[in-house]
Amino acid sequence: MPKHLPLTLALATSLLGGCSFMPDYFRPTAPIPAQWPETARAEGARLAEKLDWQDYFPDERLQTLIAAALEHNRDMRIAVARVDEARALYGIQRADRLPTINASASENASRSPGDLLPGDSTVSRRYDVNLGMLAFELDFWGRVASLSEAARASYLATEEAQHAFRLSLIASVADGYLSLKEAEERAALARQTLDARAETLRLVAKRREVGLAGDLDYLQADGAFQSARAELASLERQRAVAQNFLQALVGTDRSDWPKGRSLTDQGIVPDLAAGLPSEILTRRPDVLAAEQRLMAANANIGAARAAFLPRISLTAAAGTASRALSGLFEGGSGAWSFQPTISLPLFDFGRTSANLDLASARKVIAVAEYENAIQQAFREVADLLAAREKLAEQLAAQEAFEETQRQRLVLAEARYSNGIASFLEVLDAQREEFSARQGVIQTRRNLLSVAAQLYKALGGGTQLEAAKS
Repeated sequence: MPKHLPLTLALATSLLGGCSFMPDYFRPTAPIPAQWPETARAEGARLAEKLDWQDYFPDERLQTLIAAALEHNRDMRIAVARVDEARALYGIQRADRLPTINASASENASRSPGDLLPGDSTVSRRYDVNLGMLAFELDFWGRVASLSEAARASYLATEEAQHAFRLSLIASVADGYLSLKEAEERAALARQTLDARAETLRLVAKRREVGLAGDLDYLQADGAFQSARAELASLERQRAVAQNFLQALVGTDRSDWPKGRSLTDQGIVPDLAAGLPSEILTRRPDVLAAEQRLMAANANIGAARAAFLPRISLTAAAGTASRALSGLFEGGSGAWSFQPTISLPLFDFGRTSANLDLASARKVIAVAEYENAIQQAFREVADLLAAREKLAEQLAAQEAFEETQRQRLVLAEARYSNGIASFLEVLDAQREEFSARQGVIQTRRNLLSVAAQLYKALGGGTQLEAAKS
């Protein structure tokens, strides 16, 4: 081998190794308004991204449920494993940028019969010990570097997707827990109402016996009692469904869960500031994951472009060789081999060109997916900001309505006892009062669920997670 050849190759590598056909990456302009809609008030005292979920959800039982879900939820385990998988794939692709050195030792023995050679049969042996480099590609055009960058972006996208799923799981557990509390409280209210209706039915039956009430009053009271029974059965079914859903979400079951708080005492304060859309949304994990996938698609274009150019690879080995094992390390046993290879696609019937078209099309898809992620995130936050304000107003009105119906029921019962009103008026007041109390519970749960979803939508705790990692 000419003495100047390795130097020439090293120089060429240093001069051309920085060449790349990967397009420059520019983040697409976010296709959303610069401000939130007028219906979505963005003011708040705390930033979700700097707020840990333990501080946002103070209910001890809910905290334990979320912690258990983060550890035992099977989808969460899959998301974590996906990150490990993507990290390993990136490590494999990154290793292709450096030569692989292998150590080998071999023996080659053969016997040639006397019929083939003049004289007797001969046995030849050869022993080799080598350090070798097999088919290392000189990345003149940045093909391997582009593939490595694509693998890195895919790994980061998977990591951001795992963060997004983690945040979604926290919000889902909170929402599932709140739904269970709603079902329990509504069922408890229905049970109280059933007891009250049973007592009313007993009193009407006594009044009928002494002639103070007729058969119609008794049938109306019995109908109200049976209606309360049906309502309680329906709410008990909903409670069981909510319990099963939450247990599946958490992924485990225990008998020593801490005692939970009522909906009224949850202490979840949705005082989260939204800031500007461009600042909040581009830091959300799901949006960051979409952007990393776009960067991976952009890098794959560079690899597809470089495939049109010659590919140079080196195979080399250096070591010792001898006909006898004992002579491997004697003087003059040194051996080496050097095999550069250059290949250039000439006729592949459009395969290389189609690969470039494929990479370009996938980038267009990735851009659209990134923009769609931004738009969906904007809509989600805007909806939740509007719901936060309007549900608070609705809850205040619902509580006032409940108090009105309670006073109406007291008056209706007094009027009926004094013989001024019919029992139908009492039944109507009972139904309205029961419906109003159920509405308060449902609206309060809706407001708390919006608070939980808003924590997720605004990237709750993302800065804290980034600092930990």
